[in-house]
Amino acid sequence: MRQADRFIKVFTQGTLNATEIWIDRETGVNYLFHQSGYAGGLTPLLDRDGKPVITTVYE
Repeated sequence: MRQADRFIKVFTQGTLNATEIWIDRETGVNYLFHQSGYAGGLTPLLDRDGKPVITTVYE
């Protein structure tokens, strides 16, 4: 992995209808990405209190 890569993919499920979880290495915020065919969307992953899930990222 290059040092300039800001996001790390930590989870993948599916192919045509894919769900992925990405972590921002600078902020630690987790993002949920879902794609279905040619459409897709990205949103912060939230806990039950509505706050973003934050993961400690070790270099």
